[in-house]
Amino acid sequence: MAPGKRLQKELLNVFNYRTCFNCTSAHRRQEYEEVPEENYNLPYHQTNNVVPGEAVTVKIDVPVPLREEPKFPKEKWKTFVSFLILAANFILATVSLSLVHERLPDREVYHPLPDIVLDNITPQEWALNVSEVLIMIVVNSCILLIIFHKHRFIVMRRVFLIMAVLYFMRSITMYVTVLPVSSTTYYCSPKANSTTPLVIAKRVFQLISGFGLSINGKHTYCGDSIYSGHTVMLVLGYLVIAEYSPRRFYLLHWTAWATALAGVIFVLIAHGHYTIDVIIAYYVTTRLFWTYHTLANNHFLLKKRRTLREWPLLMCSTIVQSGSNNYIGREWWYTYFKYFEKNVRGPVPRQYEWPLPWPRQFHSKLPNRES
Repeated sequence: MAPGKRLQKELLNVFNYRTCFNCTSAHRRQEYEEVPEENYNLPYHQTNNVVPGEAVTVKIDVPVPLREEPKFPKEKWKTFVSFLILAANFILATVSLSLVHERLPDREVYHPLPDIVLDNITPQEWALNVSEVLIMIVVNSCILLIIFHKHRFIVMRRVFLIMAVLYFMRSITMYVTVLPVSSTTYYCSPKANSTTPLVIAKRVFQLISGFGLSINGKHTYCGDSIYSGHTVMLVLGYLVIAEYSPRRFYLLHWTAWATALAGVIFVLIAHGHYTIDVIIAYYVTTRLFWTYHTLANNHFLLKKRRTLREWPLLMCSTIVQSGSNNYIGREWWYTYFKYFEKNVRGPVPRQYEWPLPWPRQFHSKLPNRES
């Protein structure tokens, strides 16, 4: 058959399919679904050799079901890698502080900078200890929440990565600009007038052994002004509790919010940080947390090229109504985000379970349901 006649026949078949409104369903099935004609004898049509009353065997090919991938895989090794990234950035922040301490302006020459809040508050040394006690309460509450969360490895991985980015950026900001100490009463260790690897290693070990807190007497190095690490931990703790705890736990959410706010206020009362340090810490922590979870909860943003099936979803999305470009994907940490979140398909449900295999009766008391 000539190519022109073949194309004409195919177009005619398509036209007949679109315009055959009076055709019966049997005709359409026979014409387009390759259903055999009635006079075509299949094994189950051959009734000549069938004895009445005997059973007839009909063979039906059943396709093998596809293995369904878990929607929220644990990926424990990714969680371990994210913890290593957090540890590396925490050590980097302590190294930065060890170097900054030697560049600290002389407190006898350079007094605290003018601050609209600190200038009107008398410094109270006890307030910093209260703030750090509140930090420990919020952090331990987050640890308990993550332990009892059904998808604890995903939540843990996200917290580790967000904290790693915050520590990395803080190690840069505190190093590039060293401000005078905001408090006139806070104790700062004497300078060593040298930055040998041994001196830095000793300072890093001392800071790590005290978990970066001053309540245990380990944080005696000054200069980590921009931005406030106390504010970062308080705000991040509240955000984690509000995001992953049951929605009906309103009292817990408001308590975490009030605790974070009180902790920040006590930091200012103690003159532990300038007000600008607190504002920057709040802004950076909330933007990073919300940006990360916006990307994580909208899995289609992980793809640069859109398929035809995704366009209806994109047209309904608030993020892309202003344009088809995903500018959030230009974040410098976006590549690492894709690696850790590419297998998590959708928002993590608020489900909880007993974390240990024993005792077994606890599993029935804590059902796996979204709250």
